[in-house]
Amino acid sequence: MPAPDAPLILICDHRGEGLSEALRPLSSLEMRIETTTRLAQTRQQLVRQQPALVIIDPLSRGGVVELEVLAAARGNAVLPVLVVTTPDDPLPALIAARTLDPGPWDLIYNHAPLEEFAMRIEGLRRRAAHQKELDEMRYAAVHDDRTSLLRPMAFDLRLGEHFSAAQRHHLDLALVLIDLDKFGNVNKLFDHTVGDAVIEVVGSVVRDNLRTEDVGGRIGGDEFAVLLPYTPRVHAARVVGRLREEIEVLSGPYPGTDRRVEISASIGFETFDGEDIESVEALRRHAEIALRRCKEGGGNRAIYYRQLPEAQMRRSREG
Repeated sequence: MPAPDAPLILICDHRGEGLSEALRPLSSLEMRIETTTRLAQTRQQLVRQQPALVIIDPLSRGGVVELEVLAAARGNAVLPVLVVTTPDDPLPALIAARTLDPGPWDLIYNHAPLEEFAMRIEGLRRRAAHQKELDEMRYAAVHDDRTSLLRPMAFDLRLGEHFSAAQRHHLDLALVLIDLDKFGNVNKLFDHTVGDAVIEVVGSVVRDNLRTEDVGGRIGGDEFAVLLPYTPRVHAARVVGRLREEIEVLSGPYPGTDRRVEISASIGFETFDGEDIESVEALRRHAEIALRRCKEGGGNRAIYYRQLPEAQMRRSREG
């Protein structure tokens, strides 16, 4: 009998022609076997059990609806699917299975011998393991390992994409730059693990304030950036204020020291309405100027570039 933590094969016997019984000997592969007979039941089990592999004998011709449900329930997870079809009419199943791309999937005839099922299962599991490894490598290449925010090059790429889209469609966009105040003192006064812990919790604050469409990045040792698409200046100012306040309240003792660690941030931001800035470089330069004025003013504050005297003078000259 397979161990309770053995990988799970979910057999979706929607057609009810004895597939689950025929495949029961697969338990000898040291994998657990569970069966569903209805689409609603299958959807529930996908959420609850997170199977290692799904074998589905669709009720509908080709299984278009059922495979679409599988693809949706799978989300971004790597879930290999083996689709059972008939040798008389395999084309509909082949077409329907395309909805499972780019995840690993395969077709098998319903009267194939058990050895064929075992071979296809093993092949799909190898492909799934390979794809998962590649996905993890791709994620690590663009995400900071301490905060899970985008690395600098990946953030810059997204910034360029969003600026171009905002310019093309006349959409609002805000760029927020965050720099922790006197963070060098934290590394000097405390063990480096304290500084690492501070970076992690600040990263959590940034992530927790991101909407689905927002972009967050760690662009330096103690520097962060947030991109807010479709966000006018008033709403951007609210987000900035919330970020500054939530970072400030992170002050306190940290593991590795019983002394209080003071944490605050300087935040500079600039907005774009789709027309009023000539380039993405100018947008970033404006946010950097606002950030620099925050640091010069002692930190723990936020400044909107348009409120700076030099920005107002420039706009007066241009107007």
